[in-house]
Amino acid sequence: MQSDAGSSFNPDELIEQLFQCKTISEAQVKELCDRAREIFAKENNVHLVRAPVTICGDVHGQFHDLQELFRIGGRAPDTNYLFMGDYVDRGHCSVETVTLLTLLKTRYPDRVAITRGNHESRQITQVYGFYDECVRKYGNADVWKMFTDLFDYMPLTAVVENQ
Repeated sequence: MQSDAGSSFNPDELIEQLFQCKTISEAQVKELCDRAREIFAKENNVHLVRAPVTICGDVHGQFHDLQELFRIGGRAPDTNYLFMGDYVDRGHCSVETVTLLTLLKTRYPDRVAITRGNHESRQITQVYGFYDECVRKYGNADVWKMFTDLFDYMPLTAVVENQ
């Protein structure tokens, strides 16, 4: 179930809370998605990324694998990251995974790039688990709707150093 953190929005505190695999409140998810939507709306569908960058893909809700990635590669903003989609479904911590990555994108927009994978869609998430996880953790589908609406704004691909 979600934490009792209320609706205050301090990105650094929320990032630390997420690194402990604790969900944030529904009101905080709404604020996060609003902020991320503003950033994504300004980006092109083909996001240009500068090297050096660590490229990652297909996390699929495997939050502990994501934590290990940051342990080995370093946290943003010390390391630049490009996440190539498929943040949700299959794993048990899709909510925490997509929330943390979205928080990192909003906190470090020039150091963290996020693109949309085929699992960042309404239809796929209803079949492979993200929808059910959101309902289980928040008691309704509102967080699922906030994130799936946000997915529509994500860039579709990225190019690193014009390659």
